[in-house]
Amino acid sequence: MCARGRYSFPGGVHPPEKKDLTSDRRIQPGPTITEVAVMLSQHLGAVCKPLVRKAQAVQVGQKIGESDAYVSAPIHSPINGKVKDIALRSHPVVGRSPAIIIEALPYHPTRRSYFTIEEDFNTDRYSVERICEAVREAGIVGMGGAGFPTRVKIEPNPRLPKHTLIINGCECEPYITCDYRIMLEWTRQIVAGVRLARKASGCARAFIAIEDNKPEAIELMDAAVKKYAYGDNIQVIPLKTKYPQGGERQLIKAVLNRNVPTGGIPPMIGVVVLNVATTAAIAEAVIGHLPLTHRVVTVSGEAIARPGNYYVPIGTSVEDLLEFCEGVTERCAKVVLGGPMMGIAISDLKTPTMKTTNAVTFLTKEQIGRAKFARRQTACIRCGRCLQACPENLNPTKIAHAVKHNLLDVAERYYMSACIECGCCSYVCPANIELTGYIKTGKIYVARQRKRMAQ
Repeated sequence: MCARGRYSFPGGVHPPEKKDLTSDRRIQPGPTITEVAVMLSQHLGAVCKPLVRKAQAVQVGQKIGESDAYVSAPIHSPINGKVKDIALRSHPVVGRSPAIIIEALPYHPTRRSYFTIEEDFNTDRYSVERICEAVREAGIVGMGGAGFPTRVKIEPNPRLPKHTLIINGCECEPYITCDYRIMLEWTRQIVAGVRLARKASGCARAFIAIEDNKPEAIELMDAAVKKYAYGDNIQVIPLKTKYPQGGERQLIKAVLNRNVPTGGIPPMIGVVVLNVATTAAIAEAVIGHLPLTHRVVTVSGEAIARPGNYYVPIGTSVEDLLEFCEGVTERCAKVVLGGPMMGIAISDLKTPTMKTTNAVTFLTKEQIGRAKFARRQTACIRCGRCLQACPENLNPTKIAHAVKHNLLDVAERYYMSACIECGCCSYVCPANIELTGYIKTGKIYVARQRKRMAQ
C-alpha cells in the first residue's frame, strides 16, 4: 500500500530540476559503437585483473576481468569483438586507469535487447545462495552512487543482521532521468529485483522511496507492487522533493527517522539501500543469467542537440554519445559525468562510461558564468547558511578554512571525512566560496598522508 506523507531530512537545498528535457524521452538504444574501453576499476574495492590478452576474441557477456578480493566485482565484455589493447584511459575519479579496449567485430550486433520477465515470477525458485552468487558473477555494483559491490550488501551476515531494505528511486540530481524512465518502463523488472534482494538479505520489509515530483512513477510502482508482490511487505512511499534526498544517509533518515553512525554504514543499523537500476540488474542476473554489460544513461543539458535516455554498452565513450546525439551547440562550455551538483567535469571526450555513469550533462557558457565558483569570491560573512543546508549537520566553513590553512588535523576534528560532497554548502554560499572543493582537497591530502604512513 502506498503511504501518505512527505518524508524528508534536515538541511538540503532546492536547485532547479531541469528534468523536463528528458523526462518524457523513452529509453532508446544508444549508438552502434565500433570500440569500447571497459575500465578495470569501476567500483569501490579491489581493482580487477584482466583475464584476456591482446588480440584475443571475446563474446558478449564473457568475463574479462576479476579480482579474488571479497569487496570487488568482475567485469564483462559488452560486445562481440577482439581485444585491441590493455592500456590507460581517462578515468573520471582517479585520472588515468587501465582499461580493456575491445574492437567490435564487423557484422555483429552490439545492442542487447531489453530484459523482461513473466508475470507469474516466483522467488521460491531461487535460494539465497543462488541469488548472491548470480549477483556476484554478474558484476553488479551500485549504479546510482559510489559503485559498492551489491553482493556484499545483500549477502546475509550473522554479525550484522538486516531488517529493512530501501530502494532508492529519488534521483534528486538536476537533469538526470534515467532512473525515472526505468521505473516507468521496467516496473515489473524492478519489483522482481526487490523481491529477490529482500529474500537474499533476509529483510522483513522493503520500501520503494520516490520523490513526490514523480507522481506517475509512484502510481505505476505502487500498482506493480500490489499486482506482483502482494503479501511481500513491500511499500511504496513518496518523499519530499529536496536535494540530496537520494543520498544513502539522508534516505534512511527520511524513511526510518534513524541516523547511520558517523563513519559507519547502513548495515550497522540493519538497513540495506539499493538503487532502482541496481534492482533491475539483479532481476537480469538471477532470472535471465545476464551480466551487467549495459546501462541506461541520460544525456542532457541545454547545450546538447538531442537529449534523451539511452541504453548503451558499458565502455561507450562520451565522444560516441555526443556524436549520436547530433553534437553540442556553440554555447557548450563544460561536460560533466553525472549531474551538475555531484558530477565530475571531464576534458577528454574519449572517457568511457562505467557501471556508475548515470548521466552525461552538457552545460552552457551562461550556466558556467552564473555558477558560484565562477564568480568573484569574497570573505566569509558568517551567515550560517552552509550550516543550515548541510544534510550531515557539519560546519563546512570551519572545515574549508582549516584545509585552506593546511590544518588537516583541525579539519579532521570537525569531521571532514563525514562530508558526502553533495555541494549544498557551495550552492548556498553568498560569498561564492567553493567550500566543497576545499573539503574534497582536504580529503585527498589526508588519504595521501595515510598511504605514505602505511608504506
